[in-house]
Amino acid sequence: MMQNLPSPASPLKIGTRGSPLALAQAYETRARLMAAFDLPEAAFEVVVITTSGDRIQDRPLKEVGGKGLFTKEIEEDMLSGKIDIAVHSMKDMPVAQPEGLVLDTYLPREDVRDAFVSPNVKCLADLKQGAVVGTSSLRRRAQLLNFRPDLQVVEFRGNVQTRLKKLADGVAEATFLAMAGLVRLGRLDVVQSAIEVDEMLPAVAQGAIGIERRVDDMRIADMLAALHDVETGQRLMAERAFLAALDGSCETPIGGLAVLEGGTIYLRGEILRPDGSECLSDEGRAPIEDAAELGRAVAGRLRARAPDGFFDWL
Repeated sequence: MMQNLPSPASPLKIGTRGSPLALAQAYETRARLMAAFDLPEAAFEVVVITTSGDRIQDRPLKEVGGKGLFTKEIEEDMLSGKIDIAVHSMKDMPVAQPEGLVLDTYLPREDVRDAFVSPNVKCLADLKQGAVVGTSSLRRRAQLLNFRPDLQVVEFRGNVQTRLKKLADGVAEATFLAMAGLVRLGRLDVVQSAIEVDEMLPAVAQGAIGIERRVDDMRIADMLAALHDVETGQRLMAERAFLAALDGSCETPIGGLAVLEGGTIYLRGEILRPDGSECLSDEGRAPIEDAAELGRAVAGRLRARAPDGFFDWL
């Protein structure tokens, strides 16, 4: 039995953003820790932290700093000891962590697909010529314009509830959200159809929850080891190495998905021009222990094929 477990008198502090989805992920983490160590809910404190990304809602992410906007304040609070762990959507995480922090615990991965959400239209193919669709994701924007260059894509920032309200207000005819987030929110009722991965390759690490901690906090490391899903970790090893080798951020339209096939891992990745005019894809297989090298190799082949300025706005 572990010593120094959290208690109501000395709770483990879980840092999170304040959106309903972020809170759902923090509560799932808390529930898994409660079950693993037979602890009461009062042995944990969920600490809501407002990030720069939450405050800046009127501009595209690429204009204001990308993924790090959603983690900076949380990671500062962890380094200062105000919180013990932080719960993140892995698709929103930069590939490198600040010195002193480590991200090496993943919960079992949810549905990786994107959801097609519309009040009246059943699927992407049914959208009429020139339809207006909303998304804040450069990846989804580029993929949509590659598949349907006739579509008008408008900016759709905000949490899931905000985007659904924009849809109800008629700002766009459809939007696209991660299936995993809608599952965790209990909002599958808004999904008209799930888009298969061969039609819209998901973001790297989509559907995965990661838990960040201080490198030197061995008590927390031992607790989190009980939650870690090995298969999710193996898949993200390939995907995040792929992203890192492409210098991926919110400013670059990149998709990637790894799946396990027995003792091997298969990775498919793609890069797109931001205007959707060109999509380059590659794939590969390797033994699971070589997952990171596979990610770098697929990325290297794509970089070699992409002309200078491939990611520039045209």
